Amino acid sequence: MIDFPASLDQILQRLDEVNPRAYGSTRNYTDGAVTYLSPYISRGVISTRQVLLHLVSKNYTLGHMEVLVKELAWRDYFQRVGQLKNLDEDLKQRQHPVENYGLPRAIAEGKTGINGIDEAIQDFLRTGYMHNHCRMYVASLACNMGRSHWKNPAQWMYYHLLDGDWASNVCSWHWVAGSNSSKKYYANQENISKFTHSPQKNTYLDKPVEYLQSAAIPEILKEVTHFEGKTELPTPSNIHLDPTKPTLLYNYYNLDPKWHAGTTANRILLLEPSFFQKYPISKHCLQFALALGNNIPDLQLFVGEFDALLQLYKPGKIIFKEHPFNTHYRGQEESRAWISDKLTTYYPSFFAYWKELHKELLKENSRMAG
Repeated sequence: MIDFPASLDQILQRLDEVNPRAYGSTRNYTDGAVTYLSPYISRGVISTRQVLLHLVSKNYTLGHMEVLVKELAWRDYFQRVGQLKNLDEDLKQRQHPVENYGLPRAIAEGKTGINGIDEAIQDFLRTGYMHNHCRMYVASLACNMGRSHWKNPAQWMYYHLLDGDWASNVCSWHWVAGSNSSKKYYANQENISKFTHSPQKNTYLDKPVEYLQSAAIPEILKEVTHFEGKTELPTPSNIHLDPTKPTLLYNYYNLDPKWHAGTTANRILLLEPSFFQKYPISKHCLQFALALGNNIPDLQLFVGEFDALLQLYKPGKIIFKEHPFNTHYRGQEESRAWISDKLTTYYPSFFAYWKELHKELLKENSRMAG
């Protein structure tokens, strides 16, 4: 069972062990050579660009690592969409058909009757991690077989994900459910059995995709619950701020230990109750984030709203990283480390985005061509 260490040395070691060639050929399998870097990218400990540059430093060309770079680019693309669109609503068209706005209980409990999916859900509830293909299988079951609207199941998944990234998570659900794509994604038993190594026959998914597209809701998916997560934030405590020093503001999406390293500053991890009420996370996810915060020297924890921080401590210059959830912050905003900081407009599809990004990558470093 994979674990996710929180120390920076171990994270960087994991980065150094990434093999993009093996990733490209095996990533679709649950036991494939995936990177297990997503929790650290989502929490802002490392960036997609940092991963790319590290691979380049090891003399991998774009030809060697294109499959992996594409996956990193999906994350950047979804973040860009999140900057410009309201991800909490259907994006291009309404999901159809929708018969409920909850979560099939069989999915919540990992008892769907599909062995590969149930094993993935049970592991997920223990570890906070689920292979990307299994996320698609779960979303397909919920939205396209169970005809649940994507949002409540997506909230359930985000709540438990150590790599919970609202943009990447919900955009993937949009894609599967057809609210941001020209067609829906259907997972059948043959596909699930192959990539999860769980041979199974005669299930309600053991049908051609064409049949599944018009099938009635399976009995096992008809009972629906409504997921309501709650975040148990730490008890607020006093912090010390020197108003003569700049204040570096960290949050759930920015725990970068190398951000302004060496700068004399106040370092504050801001946990806003209003944010976690709207986008709740599990105790496991919160503890993981707090452990990652231990990599940042002299980091102090403030549990409260941004305006309360200003009123109580009257900090001087505030510096923070851009994020769609940070639009109410006031101070000096800095960009995140994108694979390319030039692609800032809205691209209606990933493939349009990738076409332009690919050109930028070839221009930036000829060693990646090939």
